[in-house]
Amino acid sequence: MKKTAIYPGSFDPLTNGHLDIIKRGLRLFDKIIVAILHNPAKQALFSIEERMEMLEESLKGYQNVEIDAFQGLLVDYANQKKADAILRGMRAVSDFEYEFQMALMNRRLNREVQTVFLMTGLRWIFTSSSIIKEAARFGGNIDGMVPAIVNQKVREKFNNKS
Repeated sequence: MKKTAIYPGSFDPLTNGHLDIIKRGLRLFDKIIVAILHNPAKQALFSIEERMEMLEESLKGYQNVEIDAFQGLLVDYANQKKADAILRGMRAVSDFEYEFQMALMNRRLNREVQTVFLMTGLRWIFTSSSIIKEAARFGGNIDGMVPAIVNQKVREKFNNKS
């Protein structure tokens, strides 16, 4: 029986830390659905379509990765996709409390879907989409922290704003 995990997030933008979690998650699951959460309350740098394009480009060659977008409850989406688990990455202890609360709520809403946490590789522990956007906004070099296509698109976004 094939095991499927949902890896949810905003991916605004996708980082090498995200890719690390996806690649390592593929050792545990037969298929990973990278699911971009549409959250109208958040002001995103990239549209969902742009984020999907960057994910597709960055994950070329991975047959067992699906890229999708959703809104609403994650457990409802997981049920719709017949997923066995929710895959989450944690960088530091500071992530734990929020992720633990979300996992408990998801478990309360649907006991059939498990949450699996992977610790981010040490190389990516201080990398987050927010920090990358902040550095790039002020001209910082983000080479090596994001895939090449993301680096290009981030630079384009901030050059267009100046």
